Amino acid sequence: MNANEYSQMLAASPLGAELTDSEREALAAVMGSEQVPAGKVLVREGEDRRTLFVLAEGRLNVCKNVGGQEETVYQMRVGECAGTRAFIDGSARKAALCSETDSWVLTLEPDDFESLLETHPNVVYRVMRAIFRITHTNLMRVNLESAEMRNYLMKSGGRY
Repeated sequence: MNANEYSQMLAASPLGAELTDSEREALAAVMGSEQVPAGKVLVREGEDRRTLFVLAEGRLNVCKNVGGQEETVYQMRVGECAGTRAFIDGSARKAALCSETDSWVLTLEPDDFESLLETHPNVVYRVMRAIFRITHTNLMRVNLESAEMRNYLMKSGGRY
């Protein structure tokens, strides 16, 4: 895969939605990629890896260790990002990414991203806005799922 293909993938992702073609090309030029065979773990819960991932192809599951069992808590869609918190603040991963099918991800390392500050500050600004929106969307989804679970358990807010 090359930077042009990365740029096309970014156009379909919330990460690159606000970027112009030339800005997407600048971001794509500092990105890498990884192939993840079916059944393999891309990153483990608790790992210190700060990489931001964009699912380009395949199916990745977000997995948590629950009572000694690896449980899928979310299945990513093509174009979605994972690892925003670790990417921004360097904290350990709160979940694993497990490949359900042969998958391909775009990768972005913090140092490579920060190298754009001098040459493409607008790209950095717009990507940071996108990361905020992605994080907010994830939080809203989790809050909705939590409310639905609470309603189900309390038998309120709907027919159960």
